Amino acid sequence: MRRSITERGSSDEGVSSLIEYLVISGILMVLIVVTMVMVSNTIIQRPADQLTYYAFTDIANGVSTKIVDVYAIPSDKSAVSITSKLSIPETVAGKTYFVNIVGTGESQEVTVTRDSLSSTVYIAGIGATRSAGGSTTGSGIKQVSYNYP
Repeated sequence: MRRSITERGSSDEGVSSLIEYLVISGILMVLIVVTMVMVSNTIIQRPADQLTYYAFTDIANGVSTKIVDVYAIPSDKSAVSITSKLSIPETVAGKTYFVNIVGTGESQEVTVTRDSLSSTVYIAGIGATRSAGGSTTGSGIKQVSYNYP
């Protein structure tokens, strides 16, 4: 005995359910892809940049302090030469960076940079008495030298 289409249900119902499932799944996949692209910058990149800036500020403060410490060691300003090692991290957030020390007049500063991120700290304590200068990276030999006169 053969059943009629009305007894078995319409074959259109199965096809429309499948098409509905595919359309909704496709829309959700597009939304997920768009969300992943937009969230990457907000959730990952901005906090990493902010933490990198704080690390650069800490590095610049450490270099500035080391320069002032080496300058303050000799009590009488007779002929003296002092060299001290400088300990700074090789990388910050897995990337290299540059440290520049610029001393022009009374404005002496340590600037730590990478790409578009930069942090500047002024060298306090030596003022216009001595000019500081030089540059380094996180890798390699890092030292602070003081030669008087």
